[in-house]
Amino acid sequence: MNVVGMIVEYNPFHNGHLWHLNEAKRISGAQFTIGVMSGNFLQRGEPAIADKWSRARMAVQAGADLIIELPTVFSVRSAQYFAAGGIQLLSRLGVVNHVCFGTETPDLSRLTLVANAINKKDVIDMMRQKMKTGQTYAASLAAALSSESGVATSLIQTPNNLLAIEYIRAIIAHAPQLRPLPIQRLCANYHDNLVTSTIASATAIRAALLENKTLIPDSISWKSLPEVCAKQINDLVIMGKAPITLPAFSNLILAKIRTMYFDELAGLPEVSEGLHHKISDAVLKATTVQELLAYSKSKRYTLTRLQRIIIYALLGITKTTLTQFDQLGPLYARVLAFNHNGRILLKEITKQSTVPVITKTSQFLTSKQRQHSTLPPLQAMLAYDIMATDIYVLGSPNYQWRAGGQDYQTSPLYIPG
Repeated sequence: MNVVGMIVEYNPFHNGHLWHLNEAKRISGAQFTIGVMSGNFLQRGEPAIADKWSRARMAVQAGADLIIELPTVFSVRSAQYFAAGGIQLLSRLGVVNHVCFGTETPDLSRLTLVANAINKKDVIDMMRQKMKTGQTYAASLAAALSSESGVATSLIQTPNNLLAIEYIRAIIAHAPQLRPLPIQRLCANYHDNLVTSTIASATAIRAALLENKTLIPDSISWKSLPEVCAKQINDLVIMGKAPITLPAFSNLILAKIRTMYFDELAGLPEVSEGLHHKISDAVLKATTVQELLAYSKSKRYTLTRLQRIIIYALLGITKTTLTQFDQLGPLYARVLAFNHNGRILLKEITKQSTVPVITKTSQFLTSKQRQHSTLPPLQAMLAYDIMATDIYVLGSPNYQWRAGGQDYQTSPLYIPG
């Protein structure tokens, strides 16, 4: 069995993702594909534009075989921990041979050189010291690598290069049996906010959707997605299940942070150097989440970092919690959607995986068990996924989709091939 894995967000699934999926199959020669996909909250500290089951359905309809959820405690993290969680989960499935990822510089030898340099103790120590002063991860890494001969720090100046390096670094540390396969990103840059061709960034597609309140059939935005995905997005919009955006959670976030004590704010991941004082002051002036971010932002604290921090606050995720989970890695493989090939994969994964496969949430954590403040690690990790969904649905445009407990009510989606 030859299987290629990908770590994805599909927010939403577009033509660039389709090209990546097909290229992954081609260069790996794999007959099967697995996507480890972020759930309802994402790596940049934002809610997904559509729920995790809908995004998984789009991916399988477009040709992916199996979509498994990356636990929330890894999906909302900075590049290093996001990558480590995804790679460890792919490895623990026991069937994956290759990991394919898009990057601006698809030179494996150069990317590996940087990844190996980052793993040196003196580089790690210096990077940690820089980050403690409030520097961004990328800036801290560049400073720490500056003394390493032969390492081009320019490689880490783009988000996908940085993430590619972290994937390779995680493979070296956790899954040396996996073969990394970097591929060149097509046309659109990660942060492009205009759709100008049928290959567009997810950022630009989301912007077009929010501006027009829908994807206009036969427009360039519509054509930048596989038609089945564009239709599904519009169906979700018509139903009032999408789009879901960060401003929809303004009152929840402001209320949560206004009721937190200083030590609770200080205990949030990525909070350092007195940032909790700045946030505490900002939240009293802010009337929206956008104002909270604007009042808190500075050269030292990037918007993405601040967005992740407010999501940690919203979900009740602490530094102590993440330290434990980072040591353990993902503890289960939770199935979101699959096709016929995915069914074959699941049978083999059930035999080979070192973590349990979850297709029915209540078999691993009941709604009553979830009410306990102390849970075993697997159940505690799963509880964050369930909580993330229960909070996420409160951002639905139509109130009828805001009921909780959807992780208990929604089964993995089988999409016939």
